[in-house]
Amino acid sequence: MMKNRVIIVRNLVKRFGKFIANDNLSFEVYEGEIFGFLGANGAGKTTALRILSGLSEPTSGEVIVAGFDAKKQPEQIKKNIGYMCQKFSLYEDLTAKENIMLYGGIYGMSKTLIKERTDELLDKLNFREYGDRLISDLPLGLKQKLALSVAVLHEPKIVFLDEPTGGVDPITRRQFWEMIYETAYRGITVFVTTHYMDEAEYCDRISIMSDGKIVALDTPAELKRQYNAKSVEEVFIKIARPKP
Repeated sequence: MMKNRVIIVRNLVKRFGKFIANDNLSFEVYEGEIFGFLGANGAGKTTALRILSGLSEPTSGEVIVAGFDAKKQPEQIKKNIGYMCQKFSLYEDLTAKENIMLYGGIYGMSKTLIKERTDELLDKLNFREYGDRLISDLPLGLKQKLALSVAVLHEPKIVFLDEPTGGVDPITRRQFWEMIYETAYRGITVFVTTHYMDEAEYCDRISIMSDGKIVALDTPAELKRQYNAKSVEEVFIKIARPKP
C-alpha cells in the first residue's frame, strides 16, 4: 500500500540575486519514512530545509509540507512540524522540565496535556533525577535525547533533524538513531541532514545534493548498486568527485 505523501516538492527554485541555491528540486517524502538529505557544505541543503520548515519562501515551484503550501501557509507548516538542529534547540539556562513545558506552550498544547506529556517523557527517558537540573549541566548525550523528544512532543507529522549528531561519540549516535527508528515507527516522518555517511545507511531513502541540484535519490542499497559502491560514502565521493 502506498503511504501518504507528507512532503511534495516540484521544481523548487530559490534565488539570491543571481545566485541559485536550489536549482529545480523535485522529490516526495512519505509518512513514517526516514529520509536522508545529504550534500557537501554549500550544496543547498540548508536553504531547502529552511523552505521546508516554513522559514523561507521559495522563489518558484511548488512546496507542500504536511498538507500546507510553503509560499502561502508557512505558519501552518511550523505548527505541524518539529525541528532539531545541531545545537539541540534547548535553552541552557532552563531545567529539563522547564524546557519541556516551554516548548509545550510554544506548540500550543493545553496545560493539562503539557503536564501529562512532561511526566510521560521524564519517565520514558529515565530523566526523573535530571528534571530539575539545568540543561547546561547535563551530558551531551542526554541533551540530545531530550532535544529530539521535545521536538516531537506535540506529535507533529514531520520532524526535521539538521545535523543532530554533530560532535557526539559513535555509541551515543547509535543510541540516538534508535530513538529515530522509534519516532518513525510511530508514524512521524523523519527528515534528517547529516555529514556522517554511516548514518545515511540507516535511512529508508537518501537524496544527494551537489551545486544546488539533487543528483541522486534512492534507497542506500539501490544507490550502492547503481554506482557499484560498497558504501554510501563511496557513492557520495563518486558523485562529489567524478572521475575525468
